[in-house]
Amino acid sequence: MITLALYIWLLPLLAFVIQIFLGKRLPRKGDFISITAIGISYLLSILLFVQMLTNYNPEFYITAAVPWLQVGSFNINMGIYLDNFAIVMLLVVTTVSFWVHIYSIGYMHGDPRYNRFFAYLSLFSFSMLGLVVLDNLFGIFIMWELVGICSYLLIGYYFEKDSAANAGKKAFIVNRVGDFGFLIGLLIVFTTIGSFSLLDVQQGVAQGKLTGGLLTAAGALLFCGAIGKSAQFPLHVWLPDAMEGPTPVSALIHAATMVAAGVYLMARITFMLSFDAMLVVAYTGGFTALFAATIAITQFDIKRVLAYSTISQLGYMIMAIGVGSYTAGFFHLTTHAMFKSGLFLGSGSVIHAMHNAMEKVGVHEDPNDIRLMGGLKNKMPVTYYTFLIFTLAISGIPFFSGFLSKDAILGGTLAFAMSQSNPVHYLLPFFGFTAAIITAFYMFRLVIKTFLGEPQRPDFYKHVHESQKVMTIPLMVLSTLSIFIFYTLPSLNPISAEHGWFEHLIEKPESAVSIQLGHPVLEISEHVAHSAHVNGMLVSIIFALTGIVLAFAFYFWKKVDVEALTGKIKPLYDLSFHKYYFDEIYNATFVRGLLLWNNFLAWFDLKIIDGIVNGSAFITRNFSAFSGLFDLGFIDGIVNGVADITQGIGQRARKIQTGQVQHYILGALAGLVLIMVFVLM
Repeated sequence: MITLALYIWLLPLLAFVIQIFLGKRLPRKGDFISITAIGISYLLSILLFVQMLTNYNPEFYITAAVPWLQVGSFNINMGIYLDNFAIVMLLVVTTVSFWVHIYSIGYMHGDPRYNRFFAYLSLFSFSMLGLVVLDNLFGIFIMWELVGICSYLLIGYYFEKDSAANAGKKAFIVNRVGDFGFLIGLLIVFTTIGSFSLLDVQQGVAQGKLTGGLLTAAGALLFCGAIGKSAQFPLHVWLPDAMEGPTPVSALIHAATMVAAGVYLMARITFMLSFDAMLVVAYTGGFTALFAATIAITQFDIKRVLAYSTISQLGYMIMAIGVGSYTAGFFHLTTHAMFKSGLFLGSGSVIHAMHNAMEKVGVHEDPNDIRLMGGLKNKMPVTYYTFLIFTLAISGIPFFSGFLSKDAILGGTLAFAMSQSNPVHYLLPFFGFTAAIITAFYMFRLVIKTFLGEPQRPDFYKHVHESQKVMTIPLMVLSTLSIFIFYTLPSLNPISAEHGWFEHLIEKPESAVSIQLGHPVLEISEHVAHSAHVNGMLVSIIFALTGIVLAFAFYFWKKVDVEALTGKIKPLYDLSFHKYYFDEIYNATFVRGLLLWNNFLAWFDLKIIDGIVNGSAFITRNFSAFSGLFDLGFIDGIVNGVADITQGIGQRARKIQTGQVQHYILGALAGLVLIMVFVLM
């Protein structure tokens, strides 16, 4: 199994290397290389999944590691860790990735950087699969950062557009904020436990090596990474702008896999979440679920509606982990990957058709704007019916996968609030149920305005046609995987997965709360859990149907004048439409503040630091000039003057030295005479 996991992980890396160096020279620009690699990984993941079902052991895990870094007593081992959780996640990633690769053949046809696009997809698949299979937090962090790089490359794929380039930078920078907290959390774990290994960390927490305030801090800081990667409030602002990337990127990275990395991380480290850390996680997720849903309700860009829907659904998953419903959170991650990637691919099919139709009539408007659509059901039946299935799933309608996982989350949240030891957290189920009714409303608003009713623009409507099979087949596969039966087998119960393979094989690990503190919050009685599940299921169905009926009343039957209603609640509408002005607030505070700080540092460097350096240079230069003049004029003048005098005396004395003896005798005689005269006087 370890060998299979290695092949699943490394094959996309091989495809990336081939594509980036040879892709342009290969037939079809090498797309078959990336597709074959992820296709084999997909088949091997299915094989692992079948083995998991054959073994049917909830406690199964296997691991193998080798020394990776050794410096004195410091060493890090790197290896593979496989359990049921990882195997299901491998299947989720490869399923979505493979069908997105297939879809991209049609969607990206004719793109000038076609081979580079597939190279980036392969690198992303390698990074995400590595994040799933590696056995330690440090390895996960490495893959985590590689996923961030791939996100930057794919969001900014159309880098010639300022909006795409800025969106790529925004995603990268916002994620670095969360990742800084992740890094600090890693350091706390290593300094207290002495290892990054998931098994060692779990054992260390159980032994009390990491406890108290440090345990809470470590859990909360690691959660910071998830806040960034899974676009939770307040670091949610990057995900809607990430829609600037090609639609297959939106499906692969920003709906199904990359943004789920944060949820995966929290599920992996749930054993080290203290009660306080769990509350932080739960309230962050719950608030995000409701907050993002209230924004999606007013958007007109089809992909932006889905982006805020993704943020909201990720909030559900995070909330589930925060209230201790580990299995429910991961269950929703799995089902959401299928129907949300399908929704994005369906939106891409619509956008592709709208763009082609606009080109034929010379219209240059936004093909993403649902106000220009309407009536597409008759033109694009496959896209419509698959999109409808995905919408029913995300809305939480029975017989579809989203109902099973969302019901599990709402039931778990309600049980958490109903527990006798913890009856004060009813705000959490309020977040969940309110977001549920809004989700059903805005998703059917999207369906009605896109596919139903009369065409809004007959001028190019007649040129709209269904997408090619290479784009519709992935939609059909993913819509099939959004049916309940795949998650309830061997049970055929369409309203509960309680007796299905997922609930049996994905076991929640023992938490730090129960290990170290014996906290009663997680000791929810079977009666309370059953009551919460039944009540939650009934309420969620009623709320979902209410949301759907309201959407039809507003936008299909026209029982409500939407424009008049909007005018009455204009301030609230504007808040939602402008995303509560978070981008503007961040630009006015953090961005402008950072720019002002940078400008101050530039001024300080130019005027103060450079002033000191340049002033020192000026003084030194002028002192050197004066010293040179002093040396040349005074010191050298004295030395040269002495030499001149000596030379002058020498020249005059030389005249006495005639070389004739008689002159010397005459001179001596004259001197003798002078001496005698001086003595006698």
